[in-house]
Amino acid sequence: MTDDLRELSGRVSIVGVGDTDYSADWRASRANDPEWTGRDSNGLALLAFERALKDGGLTRKDIDGLAFAVGPTPTETMVDVLGIKPAYVEKGWLYSMMRNAVHAIDEGKANTVALVYGYAQKSMGVEYGGTDIQQGTLSYYYYHPWGWSSQAAHWAMTFQYYSKKYGYTEKDLAAVPVQIRKHAMLNENAVMRTPLTVDDYLASRYIVRPLHVFDLCLVNDGGVCLILRKTNQSRDMPHAPVKIAGWGEYHGRKDKWQNMVEQSLQPYLKISGGQAFSMAAMTHRDIQHLQPYDHGSFIVPLQIEGFGFAKPGEGLAFCQDGRIGLGGELPVNTSGGMLSESYMQGWNQMAEAVRQLRHEAGARQVEGIETSMFCFCSSTGADTFIYQRG
Repeated sequence: MTDDLRELSGRVSIVGVGDTDYSADWRASRANDPEWTGRDSNGLALLAFERALKDGGLTRKDIDGLAFAVGPTPTETMVDVLGIKPAYVEKGWLYSMMRNAVHAIDEGKANTVALVYGYAQKSMGVEYGGTDIQQGTLSYYYYHPWGWSSQAAHWAMTFQYYSKKYGYTEKDLAAVPVQIRKHAMLNENAVMRTPLTVDDYLASRYIVRPLHVFDLCLVNDGGVCLILRKTNQSRDMPHAPVKIAGWGEYHGRKDKWQNMVEQSLQPYLKISGGQAFSMAAMTHRDIQHLQPYDHGSFIVPLQIEGFGFAKPGEGLAFCQDGRIGLGGELPVNTSGGMLSESYMQGWNQMAEAVRQLRHEAGARQVEGIETSMFCFCSSTGADTFIYQRG
């Protein structure tokens, strides 16, 4: 970690947040409501952007920077859709975009940057598994020649190895989706709010044994927008600024079996988390709220271990008996995460971190929260962020 990054800690804050109507859109689409008109990816991005503007007390004229991830939409089209004239523009991936936007603001390339995401993935019939994705049967990202034709297959093998090594069962894993569903039940915008019990989980169908349908994330339409500005220019805005205190990243694609299965992603998490802790001048003991990427339930205990909240092999034990629930030792994915709220590739989890740190999360509020941690964790790497109430 360089001194330059330490100096960036807390200098830029999230000052506006907006998202779309995950729950209402999901239900209307499934009910075939003739009066409901779904939005395409651009429309979802626009709605989230306008809500973030309103939330931050801003206008389009205030936005002079744009970073976006909206399907195949070209830059010129996205600028026109949003109705802005940015001096700084980037199209890419959220986690690099956030880091780059902080640098851009600090260097004076922009004053106020909107990070925008929109994806009508459900309506478009997007698939995240099967023999036709990622170069088909020759894909070495999914390792199709070995039968790993989806993320679910990855995590099933990883959990199988872990459970045999440490003596866990499917019933132990049930604690994760069951607890996260309890949080979603407190969130009116969550897609899945039906009560879920351990017995319900165990009786549900398998996707890739030993993982059940409740172990895997949703696929739904939606959009999210986060607006960034220098912290010292954010103090008179409608909400408490949420400072970007630290980040870290580590990616590797070699020896996927060893990194993902045998080592349970721990090298990725320890390096990425260590960088974030160093930049923020914090340790895991300072973190009051965790938003781990949960496109698969088993990735939650692996992140708990990787960041030092539990010892190796004890992450799933940590998830039992309400320890990751509201009022527990470390509240996790308090809006319902991607298992029950919405699959926004982590954007919705960042939005929840912002609301928690503003103390605006209502019935799911973590009392007295000042810090939150988010990690995008995949089978090939990890991007970690630490946020702090300003």
